[in-house]
Amino acid sequence: MKQLTNLLTLIMLLLILPGCGEKKTKTSVGDDPFLWLEEVQDEKALDWARAQNRLSDDALTTLPVYTELRVRFLEVLNDREKLIYPGVVGDMSYNLWQDEKNERGLWRRMPKKDYLTGKENWETVLDLDVLSAEEGRKWVYGGATWLGPENRYCLLRLSDGGKDEAVIREFDAVEKKFVKGGFSVAESKGSAAWVDANRILVATNYGGGTMTSSGYPAVAKLWNRGEYPSSAVTIQQTDTTNMGIFVSGSEVNGKQYVFLNESRGFYESTMYMLTPDGMKMLEIQKDVEISGMFGEKMLLYLQSDWSVNGETFVKGTLVSYDLPSFLEGEQVVQTIYVPGERESFAGVMTTRDFIVIATMANVQGRLTIYRNAGGNWSAEPVDVPGFGTVDLAGADDRSNEYFFTFSNPVTPTTLYYGDGKEIKAIRKQKDYFDASGVKVDQYEAISKDGTKIPYFIVHPAGMPLDGSNPTLVYGYGGFNSPTRPGYSSLTGIGWIEKGGVYVIANIRGGGEFGPAWHHSALREKRQNAYDDLFAVAEDLMSRNITTPERMGFYGWSNGGLLAGVAMTQRPDIWNAVVIGAPLLDMKRYNKMLAGASWMDEYGNPDVPEDWEFISKYSPYQNVKKEAKYPTPLFITSTRDDRVHPGHARKMAAKMIDMKHPLYYHETIEGGHGASSTNSQEAEMRALIYTYLNMMLMKKE
Repeated sequence: MKQLTNLLTLIMLLLILPGCGEKKTKTSVGDDPFLWLEEVQDEKALDWARAQNRLSDDALTTLPVYTELRVRFLEVLNDREKLIYPGVVGDMSYNLWQDEKNERGLWRRMPKKDYLTGKENWETVLDLDVLSAEEGRKWVYGGATWLGPENRYCLLRLSDGGKDEAVIREFDAVEKKFVKGGFSVAESKGSAAWVDANRILVATNYGGGTMTSSGYPAVAKLWNRGEYPSSAVTIQQTDTTNMGIFVSGSEVNGKQYVFLNESRGFYESTMYMLTPDGMKMLEIQKDVEISGMFGEKMLLYLQSDWSVNGETFVKGTLVSYDLPSFLEGEQVVQTIYVPGERESFAGVMTTRDFIVIATMANVQGRLTIYRNAGGNWSAEPVDVPGFGTVDLAGADDRSNEYFFTFSNPVTPTTLYYGDGKEIKAIRKQKDYFDASGVKVDQYEAISKDGTKIPYFIVHPAGMPLDGSNPTLVYGYGGFNSPTRPGYSSLTGIGWIEKGGVYVIANIRGGGEFGPAWHHSALREKRQNAYDDLFAVAEDLMSRNITTPERMGFYGWSNGGLLAGVAMTQRPDIWNAVVIGAPLLDMKRYNKMLAGASWMDEYGNPDVPEDWEFISKYSPYQNVKKEAKYPTPLFITSTRDDRVHPGHARKMAAKMIDMKHPLYYHETIEGGHGASSTNSQEAEMRALIYTYLNMMLMKKE
C-alpha cells in the first residue's frame, strides 16, 4: 500500500476530536460567566491560566518524585537505542529522530537493506531544528505524501508548535531541499494529493465561504505547476454545513489514483475518484471505512450491512472493491475477512502478492496473510505471540516484505520482519522499567444493562486482596477506536514499577468488537460507555483489589470527557482523576473549533431532543457546588486546535468558584498532545504521574 491515504484513517489521525480555526458565537456572559476563557490568546485568559499553572507547579513540581520521573522519562525519550521503525518508502527507510540535541528532530533515511541488517548509516534529509531557526517557527514534522514510483518528490506537512493546522510544501528528497517555486499550501487543516508530476489536488482555505462550519475545507481545486492557486479549477465543492472535503492519492504500478472524500459528518461521506472526465462517485456505502489499496482493488471495512448484486456483506467485514470494473460500470465485491464472535478487524497493509490483516480476538492481537487466487481470498494465519497487541508497522508493495510489532503491558515492543514465508524478530525495545513479578490478567465486568465488559489488569503477582492497592484505570470509549494492551515505558516507570495496579478498560464506544461495539455508545446511547467504566471500577472493588481511596482514572481527549463524567457522575469511587485535553462543555462543544464535526458521535446540543440526553452527562453543566469531588488534575494546551482549551479552563474556573480544590496545567506549545518535544513530553507526563503518586500511593 503506497500512499493511501486511508481517508477515514486520515480523518481519525488528523481530526479525531479535531479542531480548526476558532469560531466565535454571540453568547452573553450572563449565559456563561466563564465564556471569556474561550478567548484562547486573550491576555486576561492567559493570565488566569498562568496563575493556575503556578499554583499547580508549586504543589507538584517541588516534590522529589517529580524530578525523579522527569529525569527518567527524558532518558527514555532521548535514548539513542530506542526502537526505530522501518518507515518504508520505495527502497529506503525513513525515520524522524528526536533527542536532546535535536528537539524538533532529524528527518533521515538509509537504504532499506541496510536497515534490515542493523546498520546505523542514517543520512539526514531535513534538520527540523535548523529549519525552525531559519524561519522563526517551531516546526513539527507531520508526514510526507510521495510522488511514485520514483519517490523523489513529496508534499511535506509541517505544523508550527504541533498544531493540526499545517503548511504543505513540495520537497526534493534527492537535493534535500524545498523545490524552488514548487507547490506550497498555506497553513490550514487541508490536504493535498499528487495527480501527476505537475498537478496536485488541494483542499484548503481559499478565502471567504470556502470553509465549513467545522473549520475544514469546503472546496477542492486542481493546481497546475507554475500557476497561481487563485486561477486553479474547482473540482468539488460541498455545503459549508457539512464536515468538509479531504483528498488523497495512491500510486499503483506507475498509475496515480486520486480520491476525494466529501464528508457530511464523521461517519457519512461520499467518495469520488478523479478520472479524465472529472470526478466519478464510487458506488459504495456512505459509512464505509477505506482501509487501503491492493493493486487496483480498494479495501473496504464495512460499518453496516451492504447488499451488492444480490449478495449481502455483513458489517465488520473487510471486502475488496475492484476499481477497473467500477469504471466499466460493474460492481465486483469480494469478501476477505469476516469476524467471528468477539473478534474484530484492526488494520491492513499490502505487499506485492498478498495483504496482511491485523485482527483482535477478545482484544488480543492476531495476524493473518490473505492471498487472492482465482477470484477468491484465502487465509494463512501468522504465528504471532499471544496475549498482547499486534500492530502493523509497514510494508513494501514492490516486494513481499512487511513489518509488525508485538507487545503487552510488561513485554517491550518487538519488531518483526516477514516475507510471506516466515517471520523473525529483528529489533526489540529495552526493558525501560522493572516488570519482574508483574502479571497481566484479563477479567470481565458486567455493565448496568448486562453487557460483558473486558478489562486488562497489570498488577504485582503477590497483590494482597485487601483493598489496599493503588489502582489507575484508563479508558477511551469513542470514535470506533480500540484501547489495547500495549507496552508503555512511561506508564511502567511512573506507575507500575512503583507497585501500582494499572487497568485498561475496553468499554463500549471503541472498536474492540467492531462496529456494533461502537454504535452501542453513540449519541443517546452514550451513557453505556460511562456505565461500562463504572462497572469495571466496581468489579475491581468487589474483588477487593482496591477502594475509592486508592483508585483513580486517567483519560485524554474523548477520554478526557469520560474522565469529566467519571468525576461528576461517580465522585464516590475515585480519589484522583486526570482530565486530559478534554471536552467538558457539551452545550457549546459544537461551537468551539471543529466540534460541529463530532455531532455524529455525540449529537447536536442545539436540537432539544439531543440536548435532552447530552445534558444528563455534560460535565460542565453537571458540576455541583454541594458535591464532594476527588481533587482532579486538568491538562490542556493553549495551542490545542483539536479540543478547545476553553473546555478545561471553564470547568476548572467553575469548580474554583464553587470552592472545589483542583490542579490545572496548561502548556503553551504542543497541540492536542500538550507537547511537541521530548523535554515537554517528559515534564508533562512527570506532572501527571507525580499527581497520581501523591493522591493514590500510601503515605509514609
